[in-house]
Amino acid sequence: MDKALLIQLLGSAAAVGLLVALAAWARIPRPTPPLDADGARALLAVEFPDDPVDAVWIAADGAGLVARSRERALIAWRKGDGYVARDLPWSAALAAKSADGVLVLKTADGAPRLALKAGEAWPPPAFAAGEAAA
Repeated sequence: MDKALLIQLLGSAAAVGLLVALAAWARIPRPTPPLDADGARALLAVEFPDDPVDAVWIAADGAGLVARSRERALIAWRKGDGYVARDLPWSAALAAKSADGVLVLKTADGAPRLALKAGEAWPPPAFAAGEAAA
């Protein structure tokens, strides 16, 4: 093996090692802060810019939200280091079941589990009144 081939082999091995390290580092999730009222409204404005928001309910742990926009439910929940946003008919959101302090909403491609506060019922009264709930 001549010197040029050895240098090329070592350079290639170092480059592959660097790419493997970068891929491993990129998979480390970044912490996502819990949603508050302002963060929820900002997230909804980005994900659903053309939809007016009538009322917002934020999960007890801040990991998701359900908002009412006329006859649609706008849903967002934490997945990895970001949020997934979907919409449902409002009637489907109202029909969602809660058990063991968790609300489960079935969307076409997922079923977010949103934490309810102790003793909280679904749907919250704020949706009927049209106010924001946190």
